[in-house]
Amino acid sequence: MIHIVKSGETLTLISIDYRTSLEEIILANPGIDPNMIYSGQSLLIPGFPPIETIPYQIDVSIGERQLKLFYNGIIQKQYPIAVGRMLHQTPVGDYIIINKAPNPGGAFGTMWMSLSKQHYGIHGTNDPASIGQAVSRGCIRMFNSDVEELASIVPIGTPVTIRP
Repeated sequence: MIHIVKSGETLTLISIDYRTSLEEIILANPGIDPNMIYSGQSLLIPGFPPIETIPYQIDVSIGERQLKLFYNGIIQKQYPIAVGRMLHQTPVGDYIIINKAPNPGGAFGTMWMSLSKQHYGIHGTNDPASIGQAVSRGCIRMFNSDVEELASIVPIGTPVTIRP
């Protein structure tokens, strides 16, 4: 999987976001100077499939509070979601799903899917009345049955675009 370095990112932060060791990223990118990465630089993140091999895409609209699942560019499903509240906005950008954890418990409902941004994910909820609201700490909340269905469909490495 290729990551394009964004302004302000460091190699350490990128390794944390992808839960991949700094050493693994350096080994996968011979010739880079780990102390001198720059915005727009392409880095290979080992352990994830190339995005172009994944037919699925998730598009999240914060304003519409909707998550859309695409397969080969064609919409397959649309789900209602809850998003981040004031001071804890859902981060806008391009990410991938880096892992899945069934039954994380508590406020995370019956499924957690981590995004390639530390502390953020797509998950279920123990408060279904919150769906459609701006109430989370930045994560994308779904009904438990919806997030379980989504997790059963999409593979690790699925791209996720979050837009305002």
